[in-house]
Amino acid sequence: MTPAAPSARYFDGWYADMAGSAAKDEIMRRHLGLPPYLLATSSLGWEGIGEVTEALRLSPGDMLLDLACGRGGYGLEIATRTGTRLVGVDFSAEAVRQARGLARRLGRKADFRIGDLAATGLGAGSAGAVLCVDAIQFAEQPDAAYGEMRRVLAPGGRVVLTCWESVDPDDERVPGRLRRVDLGAGLTAAGFGTVEVRERPDWRACERAIWEEAAAIDPGDDPALQSFRDEGVRSLATFGLIRRVMASATAPLTGAGPLNPGGDPVLPVRSREDTDVGWGGQAEPDDDERLSRECPPHWDSA
Repeated sequence: MTPAAPSARYFDGWYADMAGSAAKDEIMRRHLGLPPYLLATSSLGWEGIGEVTEALRLSPGDMLLDLACGRGGYGLEIATRTGTRLVGVDFSAEAVRQARGLARRLGRKADFRIGDLAATGLGAGSAGAVLCVDAIQFAEQPDAAYGEMRRVLAPGGRVVLTCWESVDPDDERVPGRLRRVDLGAGLTAAGFGTVEVRERPDWRACERAIWEEAAAIDPGDDPALQSFRDEGVRSLATFGLIRRVMASATAPLTGAGPLNPGGDPVLPVRSREDTDVGWGGQAEPDDDERLSRECPPHWDSA
């Protein structure tokens, strides 16, 4: 059976707790080599951002879709480096709220909106590149998510995904969501060409250091640190059973949806509630606002 993915409400709680935990962000930044302004959502480090940026092959003026964008830090950094326009999509309203706030604080234009791995709301062929960092395992229907990436990419556009894969897909000690991850097969089946999947052992070594520190901390009454410690313990228990990978591929030069005149992304009409910094005209909520939630703040990245 396909393992159930955490819900949007579940992630709302996780992101809200992270916003109040400077201690967790400090640990992640230190190990990942990230600057203070970049809010990490997963364990992609500074060198990894450089590798991903190179693999995307963006040109100034392109539109980058950051799919499952989380707090928006990775997409904002890559868009700034490459001079591209950024659209970030996540199904967590709290993640989108925080991403908009980060863009506003950094003075950068970006469009962050609520959407799904398999339903972005973007027009066919509207994106020059698609980025998905450590999130494809949460797609309820992975084939639909790969298909959506293929649909929104312009001819010749690039997709880059980072994730983890089980060394042995039949090893039941590995979380079910990761046992079904096969980036190469998913991209190929969706119609992509020049598919390449590379193992990143250096990234994995960095993760070990993160999880060792996380498993040893005293979280006190910080729910984000409690979740972080639990994740560290679980991750170390299966560490040798999982490999860290980055996949890249290219959309065929024919058969993709058309760009609209002028090459701008085809986006749906925005509602009054779905606005952002730099693109929409509505005011952002205060950073201190927190969504109410009914779920525990625990999350398992695997």
